[in-house]
Amino acid sequence: MQLSDRERAILDFERSWWQHPGAKEELIRQHLGLSPTRYYQVLAALVDRADAYAHDPLVVRRLRRRRDRRRAGAAGDRTIEPNRR
Repeated sequence: MQLSDRERAILDFERSWWQHPGAKEELIRQHLGLSPTRYYQVLAALVDRADAYAHDPLVVRRLRRRRDRRRAGAAGDRTIEPNRR
């Protein structure tokens, strides 16, 4: 499967959004014409795609690490400790 122009634009934006002044959410709307919610949905779906990795391996690896840390933290938060008597 090949990336669409929009998917490439999202990966390119994720690589460089911090270089622009303003809040990321507003930049998403201005540069991509997407709501932040939709942007993050598409970005999350791109993380595991080989064609996204081929387009920008650094961004995809960074996003995968962030996702994995978030998942590991969430799993640790749900651990139930036994009652101590």
